[in-house]
Amino acid sequence: MKELPSLSQAELIEIILQLRAEVAALQARVTELEEENRKLREAKRNPLAVKPSRPKREKKERKPRRHGCVRRREAEPTERRAHTLEQCPECGRKLEGGWEHARREVLEVSFQTRVIEHVFVGRWCGICQKRWVPTAESADLGVQGKRRFGASVQALVALLRVHCRMPIRMIRDLLQELGGLSISNGGVETLLRGMRAAGEPSLKDLRARVRNAAAVHGDETGWREDGENGYLWGFFTDTERYFEYHKTRASTVPEEILGKDFRGVGICDFYGGYNKLPILQRCWVHLLRDAKELAERHAERPEVGVWVGALREIYREAKAFSAESLRRRRQMRRHFEQRAEELARPYAQDPQAPQRVLSQRIRKHLGELFVFVEHPHVAADNNLAERSLRPAVIARKVSGGTRSAKGSDTRMGLMSLLSTWRARGQPLLRSCREVLLPTPAH
Repeated sequence: MKELPSLSQAELIEIILQLRAEVAALQARVTELEEENRKLREAKRNPLAVKPSRPKREKKERKPRRHGCVRRREAEPTERRAHTLEQCPECGRKLEGGWEHARREVLEVSFQTRVIEHVFVGRWCGICQKRWVPTAESADLGVQGKRRFGASVQALVALLRVHCRMPIRMIRDLLQELGGLSISNGGVETLLRGMRAAGEPSLKDLRARVRNAAAVHGDETGWREDGENGYLWGFFTDTERYFEYHKTRASTVPEEILGKDFRGVGICDFYGGYNKLPILQRCWVHLLRDAKELAERHAERPEVGVWVGALREIYREAKAFSAESLRRRRQMRRHFEQRAEELARPYAQDPQAPQRVLSQRIRKHLGELFVFVEHPHVAADNNLAERSLRPAVIARKVSGGTRSAKGSDTRMGLMSLLSTWRARGQPLLRSCREVLLPTPAH
């Protein structure tokens, strides 16, 4: 690089212009850094003063809610209590007047036993020369038959025993604690049997509805009666729950409960006890669960996982299919059956294939796997039956079963009634009372 004295005038002017440009750029950078430094100092003093620079989003109009989410007050308070200050906390001056500042609602439940004595007054007719004494029906007295406990107590006992699954001893303790009622174990059993007898017409109607349903879910589970093993059978629709106890798990039970004239679709697992029903839809959840376990047991063989995935894909496509035309639905049912058969055929006779058992099951029940494609009102799984049986299974674990045939009949009948009312969204206590007293009590 040349020394400055040896440079020409033009070269010196060029150097000066370059330096001016660099100075201007540095000054701009210094200004920018000073501004950033100032913002950082302000942000340190007040973290909320400087918001991060992000693009402003367009504010969307809020959609109105279907219903409010605030807790609603009860219709009308049964009692009001005013809270006031009689004198000033600071100077002690007496306070008068005032205004309503706030309200707070507190809900309480009162358990009070009422002892109602019905007095029948006889009167003499001077013209007929006869004595007349009034009569009263059970509904007028609010009691079933000649019982000492009213229908409200009887309904509560049935609710606690069946729906809440409480042991008889705990029901006795609860009635004593809450209402001062003293009742024996036999008294509780008598109230339950009375409730079952009053519900007999409703049970007959319930059984007829299940028999006439277009699709019925069925399942069974173990139940002990007097220490001996038996089976609790259940048949369910969207609005009906029907239970019966039988000592056997034979195929004659579904036919006996549903009747020989049953023409609906029975939705069940792969147990052979349902084979006598005319039309069956086997549960896909059971099949896919077994397929998943198969893939997990043979995780070292990728072809098994591929086969399980193909089976699951057929089910997903069948579930997603819908059509208005019955002809189209029948056509697609045959299509899915053909695909499932092609998937199972190569392994059904291969004793070395892990898929052999499931493939044989698919081929055996091929006509019972895709009924839901042809009939949209039929479910592809038996989850409704599984969920409906779960309370009975819990009750079995709590109580261990029943002690007699009469006890089993009472338990099955009450479970059928209360489970049906719950499925329909009916209040249980009121429904029990309506069964006990067909007409309202005065």
